Amino acid sequence: MSRSKSVLLAGDVGATKTVLGLFDCWGDKLVGLSEAVFASADYSGLEAIIVDFLQQRGVKPDVACFGVPGPVSDGRCDITNLPWVMSEPDLAAATGIGMIRLLNDVQTMALGMAYRLGEEDWVDLNPAASPRPGNIAVIAAGTGLGEAILYWDGKRYHALPTEGGHTDFAPNGPLEEGLLSFLRGRFDGHVSYERILSGAGLGNLYDYLLSVDAAPESEALRAALAAAPDRAPLIAEWALERGDKLCTAALELFAGIYGAEAGNLALKSLALGGVIVGGGIAPKLLPVLLSGKFMAGFVAKGRLAELLGELPVRVAVHPQPALMGAAHMAKEML
Repeated sequence: MSRSKSVLLAGDVGATKTVLGLFDCWGDKLVGLSEAVFASADYSGLEAIIVDFLQQRGVKPDVACFGVPGPVSDGRCDITNLPWVMSEPDLAAATGIGMIRLLNDVQTMALGMAYRLGEEDWVDLNPAASPRPGNIAVIAAGTGLGEAILYWDGKRYHALPTEGGHTDFAPNGPLEEGLLSFLRGRFDGHVSYERILSGAGLGNLYDYLLSVDAAPESEALRAALAAAPDRAPLIAEWALERGDKLCTAALELFAGIYGAEAGNLALKSLALGGVIVGGGIAPKLLPVLLSGKFMAGFVAKGRLAELLGELPVRVAVHPQPALMGAAHMAKEML
């Protein structure tokens, strides 16, 4: 088997961090050459990160593909949670790379899950499932909420992007109805699922439950939260490691709503192949997701509850599925 003469650049661009990787091809296999993580807010745009990365390594890739957190239209993306505007022609001109493609980040994550993950990269939330061929729904809570669909054509999967995380939150029961009212006041009327199913969303849940006296607030935690640049890790830590009642209630509410929206996406895409839960939050909250709260929300769909109860639901615990998906697409571009 001869060594490929092409070098590929792939990237997983996020509002918090950007991961870039260089890859080579050996037959149908991708071989990682180099990888680095950058704090996105430290740079004026993706161009500066790419130039920095490539100058350090002294290489110029033939093609590049980047998963970006926002809708991509005509090769252009305004990132949802970061003040960057990107276009394929501008990136090519700034970096000297001949061919560049931008894809939605959850779309690249879905591609990575379809082609690059092994059995050791999954945790089952529904071990009683009945696997079958078909579409797969992908939902991923992190800095924001991403959703995508892996469409099955009978032979292979195709990743379809969506902006489903920005659809209207639909409450189930009095507690969630109160949450909707609370968040409407906070966000001037429109409340999307991303306002709940994200790092910032976990903080919103905590604030809401505190406002309705769901449990007492620890004075020590209050002080720690006031000083923290990101409250979500503290809330998770105090729930999972210290058993704090208010934080535990926030995580349980998060898990139930996460499951409900995953079920919505499964129905809309007729995901007979199952559901994949990706993103950075799920692996950190596995004990809560495995407790049954997620699946209870997932199957609570009335007449179609039985169908949802048969679908595989798995958490992806691989650290870089989006990077691998972008690399796979870059390989297809050669």
